[in-house]
Amino acid sequence: LLGDFLKQKPCESDGVENVIVVDNIPIVGAARFAKLNGIIEKLFKNAGTIVNVHYPKDEEDNTKGYAFIEYKNQESAEEAVKSLNNHRLDKNYKLLVNRFSDFQKYSDIPKEWSPPQPQPYKVQNDLYNFLVEPDAQDQFCVVSETIPGSVQVQFCQNTQPEPTELLKRERFTDTYVKWSPKGTYIVTFHKQGVIIWGGSNFVKVNKFPHGNAQYVDISPCEQYLVTYGPNGQKIVIWDIRTGAEKRAFVSDGMSNASMLRWSHDDRYVARLVDSQIQIYDTTTFFLLDMKSIRVEGIRNFSWSPTDNIIAYWVAEEVDVPAKVTLMAIPKKTELRTKNLFNVADCKIHWQKSGDYLCVKVDRFSKSKKEKKDKKDSDVKFLGMFYNFEIFHMREKDIPVDSVEVKETILAFAWEPVGSKFSIIHGEPASANVSFYETNKGQEPTLVKKLEKKVCSHLFWSPRGQFIVLANLQMGTFEFVDTNDFSIMKTGDHYRASEVEWD
Repeated sequence: LLGDFLKQKPCESDGVENVIVVDNIPIVGAARFAKLNGIIEKLFKNAGTIVNVHYPKDEEDNTKGYAFIEYKNQESAEEAVKSLNNHRLDKNYKLLVNRFSDFQKYSDIPKEWSPPQPQPYKVQNDLYNFLVEPDAQDQFCVVSETIPGSVQVQFCQNTQPEPTELLKRERFTDTYVKWSPKGTYIVTFHKQGVIIWGGSNFVKVNKFPHGNAQYVDISPCEQYLVTYGPNGQKIVIWDIRTGAEKRAFVSDGMSNASMLRWSHDDRYVARLVDSQIQIYDTTTFFLLDMKSIRVEGIRNFSWSPTDNIIAYWVAEEVDVPAKVTLMAIPKKTELRTKNLFNVADCKIHWQKSGDYLCVKVDRFSKSKKEKKDKKDSDVKFLGMFYNFEIFHMREKDIPVDSVEVKETILAFAWEPVGSKFSIIHGEPASANVSFYETNKGQEPTLVKKLEKKVCSHLFWSPRGQFIVLANLQMGTFEFVDTNDFSIMKTGDHYRASEVEWD
């Protein structure tokens, strides 16, 4: 860890890390220079903010076929090299893009080559031994601060009637731990970076030097780790198996936790930047088709949990309706579009099985602007009501049905495996819970309405059928069997903060 820490030591920089060299540019005279410069700047500004562009010229004011481009930061320069090297400008010109600092690096290559020394083979730890546990009992960990500044982690087997302690480690992490989606790994946080552990004894699998990393995300298939630094610092994607850095971004002050979004199979990772969806193919970590998907007015997008399809919605403008679009990746084919009017906001809800998509639409009867100061004003929406647009993903042409609810919506949840969805609506002190059934070729039908329920959250069983109506503020829980909508059991847990099914 000391070596990783010393890498963070500040060093003097002359700024050349931000500069790239672009070769094989067309040689043009003064008459065509403005057009050439416009094409080059339009192409390279996709990688980041350009500070300066310099074209060396000869005595006759003709360009020499190469240019220097300076970016605002090093990450943008690296992005330009990765995404635009070998980019074909037309049939005669293929651009060659290199970092300016690489010229010095390659000039310092020693004349005599020394073959690398073979590394001794290390027997790999079995990361999946927990799957052969005879009683299929889950593991869990408890993080506690035994003394100030000392964090203890206990690993336990969920045996009955009492859990069995498997392992206890002092100072295992500086703050907290995080399990990977399938339970193969556990991540610990340290000042110099994060470490991934796994196997029966939780041995070190790999370490990732990212100082002061505050949050991590692991891809659905557990191939990649994302580390997030404080705002203004890097966000890095790592290969878990090799420990190699695959891609880096600069945080722009947005919510780091929601910035990168993975496809279900780890093939693509995407983010939303300045009205553009940037999708990266993880086989190369280059932009898909070397360009972003520009969607003016886009507010949010979400991947299907089972297919390489993204759903995104675009805000309403004057005389232009809001719309929800389904797009297939990698072909970027629009599968379905739904126009919406009088829209204040939308929320995208995928069913876990990927059979259905619900877009909750907050709609208004009228709106008015209220001035905050001389320059700014807020829009106030009046006469709110709500639509649930249900997309049937497995049917031909993806038909869309609509369910309208006039009352305030408190919660929505899909049955993970099945065809039902549930809504809490009305006043929090005496809300109604409605259950709808979606069938092929039919509109959603209301199958049950439970009235005067004091609940605020819905938690379906991962296998469907059973649901918990929860009020986390009061700590009350109702278990409902949605086959006949009978109340199976009620319980309370004062000050409960979360609910999870096993």
